Amino acid sequence: MKSGNVLFSVLAGAAAGALAGVLFAPHKGKVTRKKIGRQSGALTDEVKEKINELLDDLSERFEKTKESVSEYAEQKMHNSNPAKKEAASV
Repeated sequence: MKSGNVLFSVLAGAAAGALAGVLFAPHKGKVTRKKIGRQSGALTDEVKEKINELLDDLSERFEKTKESVSEYAEQKMHNSNPAKKEAASV
């Protein structure tokens, strides 16, 4: 999960830098607000894309883990059947 924290930090830093650059630029308020709106829209899209990538990665990992657990459980059930039969016959 550390990569998620790093990603969040990088995006937060980029947003803060972009906002500071726009706010300190020598433009009228109307121009500045338009720039902020455009940059926040682009940043929002980038954040959504990164979140979707993270969710896809987590889904893949979950499915792989679920398959591994199912295979392991099936193997253990298969291996325990002879022991159950032997115990029942005693």
